[in-house]
Amino acid sequence: MDLNADLGEGFGRWQLGDDEALLDVVTSANVACGFHAGDAETMRRSCAYAARRDVAVGAQVGYRDLAGFGRRFIEYDLNQLRDELIYQVGALQALAAVEGARVRYLKPHGALYHAVAHVDAIVEAAQATGLPVLCAPASPLATAAGDAVVPTYAEGFADRAYRADGTLLPRGKAGAVITDQEEVVARALLMVVDQRVIALDGTVLPHAVDSICLHGDTPGAVVLARAVRAALENAEVPLTPFIR
Repeated sequence: MDLNADLGEGFGRWQLGDDEALLDVVTSANVACGFHAGDAETMRRSCAYAARRDVAVGAQVGYRDLAGFGRRFIEYDLNQLRDELIYQVGALQALAAVEGARVRYLKPHGALYHAVAHVDAIVEAAQATGLPVLCAPASPLATAAGDAVVPTYAEGFADRAYRADGTLLPRGKAGAVITDQEEVVARALLMVVDQRVIALDGTVLPHAVDSICLHGDTPGAVVLARAVRAALENAEVPLTPFIR
């Protein structure tokens, strides 16, 4: 099983999360590519940290929305969005190469992750860059990528609440982000060992995943990540990047 986290989400003098500490825990790093967060120095530093720890680097691409942290839906022309996603991947690839790392996958961030209207742009960007996509299982993006013969890997969220239809509860809703350590660990184990997730209303859903995401901006992110990793190791679950 893979553990991934969103990293490199600072910008200029503003820093978010403890990237170095998280990189001691996770096996894959979704590095912000400068549009929703991140800048050239932060991107290069994140890749350097990851390379030293043999952590896989992925391009976390998003809308051009620094002020909203990429969590606001933005109307786009498909071709413009596709090219902006390719642009973000290319920037990260150049900076990763300097540090001896390679960008191995693409993961949309925030509102783009859930934007059904923009799955074609994401798929075309993945085709153009030759990268597989990390996304939610059975999502419109996973379906569109599969139809286009773009490899996909499925991820689950240990620190986010699910609705009965298998989608995430929007962040603006009460209980959307889970910070209780025992609950986060229990949810991770259920997804990894039993391939299930329990929705907010108690519905038990099948949820086969290749990776568990732990958000770097969740309160207590490093402590939660360490607890999840320890629990998986105690359960004798091998931890390794989902793609090398």
